[in-house]
Amino acid sequence: MHLKNSKIIIIKIGSSLIVDKNQKVRNKWLSSFAKDIKKLRSNNKKVVIVSSGAIALGCKKMNYNKKNLKLDKSQAIASIGQIELMNLFSQTFSKYKINISQILLTLDDTEERRRSINARRTFENLFQLNYVPVVNENDTIATSEIKYGDNDRLASRVAQITGADTLILLSDVDGLFTKNPKKFKNAKLIKKISNLNKDTLNVNMKGTTEFGRGGMDTKIEAAKICNLAGCNMIIANGLYLNPIDQIEKRNNCTWFISSIQKLDARKKWIISSVSPKGEIIIDDGAKKALTNGKSLLAAGIKKVLGNFKKGDHIKILDNKRKEFARGLSSFSSNEINKILGCHSNEIKKILGYVSKSEVVHKDDMVKI
Repeated sequence: MHLKNSKIIIIKIGSSLIVDKNQKVRNKWLSSFAKDIKKLRSNNKKVVIVSSGAIALGCKKMNYNKKNLKLDKSQAIASIGQIELMNLFSQTFSKYKINISQILLTLDDTEERRRSINARRTFENLFQLNYVPVVNENDTIATSEIKYGDNDRLASRVAQITGADTLILLSDVDGLFTKNPKKFKNAKLIKKISNLNKDTLNVNMKGTTEFGRGGMDTKIEAAKICNLAGCNMIIANGLYLNPIDQIEKRNNCTWFISSIQKLDARKKWIISSVSPKGEIIIDDGAKKALTNGKSLLAAGIKKVLGNFKKGDHIKILDNKRKEFARGLSSFSSNEINKILGCHSNEIKKILGYVSKSEVVHKDDMVKI
């Protein structure tokens, strides 16, 4: 397992790698990281950096305590910190003749198909111009309702949008352990995950690590998004100097290997949604039909959870409430509540107008 076969690599770094506990910038680490990027690019790799740190650097400049910040104040601090962060990257990377650009994303930018395609084109053009995009969640305008909540899932979404081969999440531990390595000396590093559900079954996620806004749970969610998009993912220790080079030389990390070769772009986008608007519970007959490549019809729906509009992302759950598929709904939640359990030829009579017969069309659905 190595990076030599990866053409597009996304690297996520947390704020703790840029600023230490004493609010001092880790300049030596950042320089070593820039050397790693230069080496990847010399091997014809396209690289995107997803970086936290805007709020941390804003707090440092304003001498604020990050823990006491409310959302509206944190947005202002992020605005101040964004300039500090990009200046830091620009000054460090220019020494190694690496051109950087900045891309700020909110959840909506990747959840809406048109904006997702626009973002992809921007990345492609920056690659052609020989620039390294530095991505961050747009903390200056994102509210709690539209935030990713952590940069792990943001990074996985960027990996999906760009068609990346590998996502590297640099953390403060070597990878995924059987239990918390900071509390248990007998915790073992899991070097390879080929089946997420099976291989993580006996892992104690709680308190596995304690960094950033995410933690290990969000890293597993990121792995799911990557794997379903045909992208491998690595969790590695970013505290070392030259962290990417360390992955290549020591391979003391966790690889999440995707078993999916390729999904078309539309289905990649559907499966990678981080904020489905609702859920539909289906019966066993409908599940069997979906397994055989059929569309979801109203007759097989037992219950609707949440409020959503026509065209929204939704989860499809089986009888045991286990997620079975995701898709784009052809009806609103209100409409489905009126027609659930009914045959398709009854829909016009119940709703009073002509609509589609499929609640979720097979072309708008991805089975998990």
